[in-house]
Amino acid sequence: MSAPQKWFSVWCVLIFSASLLTGCASSLVGNSAVQISPTSAVLLPGQQLQFTAVTGVPSPPQFLWEVNGVPGGSASTGTISTDGVYTAPSSPYGQPIQVSIAHQTAVAALSIYDPNHPSPGVVASTQNPLVASYSITIPMGASVQVQFGLNTAYGLETSAASSTTGGTQTIYVAGMLASTTYHMQAVVNLLGGGQVTDADHSFTTGVIPAGITPNISTQLTGAGTLSSGIELLSLTQGTDQNLLCALATDLAGNVIWYYPLPTGAYPFPIKQLPNGHMIMILAGTRFVFREIDLAGNIIRDLTAAEVNQTLSRIASFQMGGFTHDFAILPNGHYIFLVTLEETINNAPGIPQGTQVGGNALIDWDPQQNKAVWAWSTFDHLQLSHAPYGLSDWTHGNAIIYSPDDGNLIFSMRNQNWVVKINYQDGDGDGSILWTLGPGGDFTLPNQEAPIEWNYGQHYPSIVSSNSSGIFSLMFFNNGNDRLMDSNNDVCGTSGVGACYSSVPILQLNEYDKTASVLWEDNLSPAYSICCGDALVLPSGNVEFDVAYDQNTPNVSYIEEVTQTQAPELIWRMNITGQLAYRGLRVPSLYPGQVWPANPTQNVRPPNIPH
Repeated sequence: MSAPQKWFSVWCVLIFSASLLTGCASSLVGNSAVQISPTSAVLLPGQQLQFTAVTGVPSPPQFLWEVNGVPGGSASTGTISTDGVYTAPSSPYGQPIQVSIAHQTAVAALSIYDPNHPSPGVVASTQNPLVASYSITIPMGASVQVQFGLNTAYGLETSAASSTTGGTQTIYVAGMLASTTYHMQAVVNLLGGGQVTDADHSFTTGVIPAGITPNISTQLTGAGTLSSGIELLSLTQGTDQNLLCALATDLAGNVIWYYPLPTGAYPFPIKQLPNGHMIMILAGTRFVFREIDLAGNIIRDLTAAEVNQTLSRIASFQMGGFTHDFAILPNGHYIFLVTLEETINNAPGIPQGTQVGGNALIDWDPQQNKAVWAWSTFDHLQLSHAPYGLSDWTHGNAIIYSPDDGNLIFSMRNQNWVVKINYQDGDGDGSILWTLGPGGDFTLPNQEAPIEWNYGQHYPSIVSSNSSGIFSLMFFNNGNDRLMDSNNDVCGTSGVGACYSSVPILQLNEYDKTASVLWEDNLSPAYSICCGDALVLPSGNVEFDVAYDQNTPNVSYIEEVTQTQAPELIWRMNITGQLAYRGLRVPSLYPGQVWPANPTQNVRPPNIPH
């Protein structure tokens, strides 16, 4: 082959290869490859939205944007620039609008919201007889919330829902009594100001199935002012295994929301998430970490096996089950409190083969679905400190987050200790910074020690504006085996006073490790040997759950009292036949909303033991 022929052949190959590459690129941005983002939107007149062609190939060619098949659009349907910025028409357009790209099949559907003639909302029932579904269309950047009540004065509100591109928003309306007609109305808050209110809708709630409503009663004493909110209850199963265990009531004890659980199951506990969902440890039949919406739809389930799959990458142990509590962190992570058992073979003074029941804490990232930090009692506590023995050595029951220093505060009932753990938002080494309780790092004034130490305590909560340095900590002090005097005489023994529970607020000084009692409600003769909680309400009153008072068998009770030197009882809820593992006053069923106290009972009893 001559040189000219050789160069001609090479040139032909290059041209042929280039044509193949061009054809390949064309196919990648052909009809099936190009997508438009977003795929739909609802806009106000004159509102703008950036559309993007998603091709999956680098440096795609510039496209010709169209509105209803017209390149660049029109004044009546809206215009779109060469780089995909769509501008809605100045007046509402009653027909469908499609944004597309010339020679491509993908389209984005648009509609123009008319604030003067909005589409009415639709209210429907859900699988929960006490929860309604309210759906309504809103424009891009707007938010909507539903006001509801027994008449058109409404009085209660849901949280607001918003949308970046507009469209149909569905809000679950919860907090209603059974077999009752309610009025509800959506209020749309437009971007840049302005409001659109939907028409009033009526909705009649369903009937709670027979035989599942807990035996709950409430009483007001007439003293003080009842605080706002509702009760979120985590009950265990009693003799009747069909009774509701995960529920919320108004302050008259009426059920206003519930989540039915399988027979024998109970929440351990249930809490609210910032997004309005409920989340719980589902205990009894099997231990599952479950998130649900207010209608009861399961958003996610997480099992111990799934946690252990990722835990093996960062820890030398495998968890047993979820137990007693979990913390919801500001970054969206969860701190799981889990069971952990080890066989001890080489510890001084402990028989070989002894089974020890401890606990672990696991930082779980729900976005990545993996464990990212772990902590074990076996790594940081001495087995020689075992006030209640080794089979249930620690019995952790509560975990809270300290926002000032990013550390964790952990309650261990069977250690009689509350400890602060060096977590530092996942960067800490897990060392115990201090222990609070008998034999711990803090000292009490002579007149307060040892009787005021925490014994078998539950549910610590930070009640000051700060959580480190000098701050205030509250808990339900069950008082198990309380030391009553300087001789360390144990309550309930011959010649010593009876055991009792109390609700103290302690001031802790982390610098010099001193503690003192700022306030206390001595509940004697009440003596709750397990469970319970205590918290300061926004009003300044104190609420606590006396779950297992030996003086009132088969009855748990929750009380609200004044935070005064001589606390006065304001309100009491009695729960018969079930143990109230936790009973917590929450502002409402919706984050950011506070519902007023509105009990339907106003009976002043002649005498309530307190």
